[in-house]
Amino acid sequence: MYLQPAPTDLPGWPLELITQRFSANHHGDFARWAQALDDLPPLQNPVAQYDATVTVSGATDNTLLHAALQGLHPWRKGPYQIGQTFINCEWRSDWKWDRLAPALGDLHNERILDIGCGNGYFGWRMLDRGAREVIGIDPTLLFCMQHQAIRRYTQDDRNWVLPFKVEELPDTVQFDSVFSMGVIYHRRDPRQHVNQLAGLTRPGGRVVLESLVVSGTKDLIPQGRYARMRNVWCVPCTSSLRHHLEAAGFVDVDVVDVSPTSFDEQRSTEWMRFESLREAIDPKDPNRTIEGYPAPQRALLLACKPADPNA
Repeated sequence: MYLQPAPTDLPGWPLELITQRFSANHHGDFARWAQALDDLPPLQNPVAQYDATVTVSGATDNTLLHAALQGLHPWRKGPYQIGQTFINCEWRSDWKWDRLAPALGDLHNERILDIGCGNGYFGWRMLDRGAREVIGIDPTLLFCMQHQAIRRYTQDDRNWVLPFKVEELPDTVQFDSVFSMGVIYHRRDPRQHVNQLAGLTRPGGRVVLESLVVSGTKDLIPQGRYARMRNVWCVPCTSSLRHHLEAAGFVDVDVVDVSPTSFDEQRSTEWMRFESLREAIDPKDPNRTIEGYPAPQRALLLACKPADPNA
């Protein structure tokens, strides 16, 4: 199995861990996923487009392609189209991007860090907006393997997905923009997470923070699970997110969007055959989770890190 090498210009990062984590010693399913990558057929004259559906067109054996990509099930973020195979992922991630893009503007020549990036879908969309390079990190090895599959066909070395947790990163490298989407409510200390975002953002840069939120001015601390998820420690209100950002030194904090999550945006598909959002919602009350909490809604916030006055 061939894996694309890691970028070399990340001083202080624990790059030696990459080889250790892309191994059967790190995950019991690694050999099966590696076989799926080996089974990917070549694509003749590939042409990549990073639109709502990240697409790589070209002629190939689509039966083999479909089977190999299914070997990397479940696919969470997308959608993708490779040859004639449409990967209809659990999340319509293009909808989230469409809510963010008008406020995001141009990413011309930016180097971006995408924390909790999944299989790297948003990285391709960032490149389409002009980003120079996207460094994505996600500790879930399957998502890293999915990215290896897509990148094999895009043949584009500007979007990376590395098997790291944000806690493992030093602030020796700072980025023009730092994205943290769908991460903060999985952190026991959300303030610490925002402080990490600040340390990874260059002076004059900005952060994109996306989270589950509750209405009102009081955070929700779930007792047990939230929407069937075990590791949701706090569902904040937007005023708490704003406070965390300002306390970390960010300015010009803007709540770009607050939207409920619908069954059309997150759902089971052929490419994610497990239960999804519908099974997490009270069948008698669509405004409540099965645990009785408010149903999921998500907020997108943008904030800037002040420029260095001595620069």
